[in-house]
Amino acid sequence: MNLPRTAYVLLWFPKPSETFVFREVVNLRKAGLPLKVFTLYSTLTQALSEEMRGASADVERLGIRHLGRALAGVLYWWKRDRKRIMALFREVLWRRWRGLEKSGESLWAFLCAFWLARRFEEERIEHIHAPWASGPATAAWVASRLTGIPFSFTCRAWDIYPPDSALCDKLRDAAFVRSETEANIQHLATTCEADTAKIHLTYNGVPLVSHAEAPVAMQPPYRLLAMGRFVGKKGYEFLLHACKHLADDGVDFHLTLAGDGARAFQLKRLARDLGLGGRVSFPGFVSYDAVSGLFRAADIFIMPSVVHASGDRDGIPTVIMEALTHRVPVIATNVSGIPELIEDGVTGLLIPEKDPAAIARAALRLINDRSAALAMAEQGRAKVRELFDPERNHKKVLELYQTLVAR
Repeated sequence: MNLPRTAYVLLWFPKPSETFVFREVVNLRKAGLPLKVFTLYSTLTQALSEEMRGASADVERLGIRHLGRALAGVLYWWKRDRKRIMALFREVLWRRWRGLEKSGESLWAFLCAFWLARRFEEERIEHIHAPWASGPATAAWVASRLTGIPFSFTCRAWDIYPPDSALCDKLRDAAFVRSETEANIQHLATTCEADTAKIHLTYNGVPLVSHAEAPVAMQPPYRLLAMGRFVGKKGYEFLLHACKHLADDGVDFHLTLAGDGARAFQLKRLARDLGLGGRVSFPGFVSYDAVSGLFRAADIFIMPSVVHASGDRDGIPTVIMEALTHRVPVIATNVSGIPELIEDGVTGLLIPEKDPAAIARAALRLINDRSAALAMAEQGRAKVRELFDPERNHKKVLELYQTLVAR
């Protein structure tokens, strides 16, 4: 099997919330792909599983304390071809990026690309892949421009909603593009007038381990679970308002809202203001190794994703797949790629976004019909196994690298 020497460019690796990227790297290496990981930032040390800690050492990292390396990379390429470097600076560095965070990430990625390009030549890299369409893809794109090494990238969610100002250029110049949802392909076709033949659907691979089935007792107090980063696109404020509806209707329940993030204080205050203090618990960030216990204790998993005012949104949240692998009934909103997994009344309940009353009604529907709830959860588990089998999906990725890179 002729497999290209491949570089993966990421912001962080491994990252606890990016188990799907970690699993892809592990499985591709096991399949024989010569793959080396490079990160634009330094090291994350908290909340890593033992397996992630074991893989953490085999990574080349940058980060702000390596600014000298980045500048040395610029100087190296300046000496080789200053006209081309000046043109790159004019084309990339001074364009209008979208938002402060993405601007900082993209500009740092641009500088890092010069050092990475040199390292890619030294490592005899034959293909560059960025698992995100934002800063990592910018670094891969610029490094490809410098070296002529083909590159690709994956589109997921926040990295293209809203798109940065270079997304269409990156898509144009990439050897191919991977998308983790059908919804993203249609979005790119509209946003960039892209040839969809260049964009390949590669669903994430989710570890299909044999989890103990959640008992889903559906006895009061009914155990509701939500989990994820506390950011605007998750829509947790609408879930809390739905809990207020349930409380007012006399439903005996308890919500566990696991996670952390910028909106933690706001959500806790909202729960208190709604009089839900004793009905909602906030355990904070839960490590990957401890997540299974939360699912096994749940009767219903709720994912109230929304399209944020900025345009940001989820793709297909991995936590939905994890809930279904534990046979936990799911309620989710019809946002982005979620309907590709949750078919209303078949694999879960699909509801409109930003509608607390709809969340409450869906919860009552599952509470009042445990048999139907379990049937949907079992159908959902079967669909996860069909669509997100890591062996099948990562084999497809390997075939892309083998065939498309060799052209």
